[in-house]
Amino acid sequence: MLTKEETWKKLVQTGIVKGSMPNNEAWELFGKDLSKADLFEADLSQVDLSTANLSEANLSGALLYEANLEKANLSSANLSKANLRYAYLNEVNFTGADLSEADVGETDLRESNLTGANLTSATLEEAYMQGAILSKALLIKSNLQKAALTEADLSEADLSEANLSEADLDRANLKGANLGNINLHSANLYRADLSGANLTGADLSGADLSEANLAGAVLDQANLDGADLSNTNLSDSILENNSRPA
Repeated sequence: MLTKEETWKKLVQTGIVKGSMPNNEAWELFGKDLSKADLFEADLSQVDLSTANLSEANLSGALLYEANLEKANLSSANLSKANLRYAYLNEVNFTGADLSEADVGETDLRESNLTGANLTSATLEEAYMQGAILSKALLIKSNLQKAALTEADLSEADLSEANLSEADLDRANLKGANLGNINLHSANLYRADLSGANLTGADLSGADLSEANLAGAVLDQANLDGADLSNTNLSDSILENNSRPA
């Protein structure tokens, strides 16, 4: 991991900033063009990068703790193993970005676009993701425990073996998603669209599926113990070899 001083020197060398490092560690890089910049393991904690262009930048292993990235462009950026905990990520463009094994826990991702992003084994517990777009994203083995995903778009996303226990998926779009062996224990899926989703081996025990759409979903070997299926649409769904609620 680079120090703050080393990170500033790297920014100077690339012509992004000029002069000596400010005494105030909360640097202001808002609106800057950092596209394709090599910021491997850089310390950008608490930095203001709002509206900055970081498309295709290498931020692998970078420290972005408490950074402000509101409305920044991080499309196709490499953020693998980066630390973004407590960062402000509202309305960020993460399309096609690599966030595998990144720590994005307890962040504000409202209205962010993560279409096609790789979040394999990422930590997103208690992240606030209302209205976020995660269509076709890879979230295999990711941790989204207690995440707020109200009205989020997870259509055709791969959430196999992910942990979404106690997550809020009220009215979320999970149409055609791969939810094989997912943990949705005590999750809120009220009015969620899970039509055509693969829920083979899923743990839905104690989940609220009331008024959810599970038409054509595969629930083979799923655990539905204690789940609320009030007014749930189960037409054409496959319910073989599963544990059903009493």
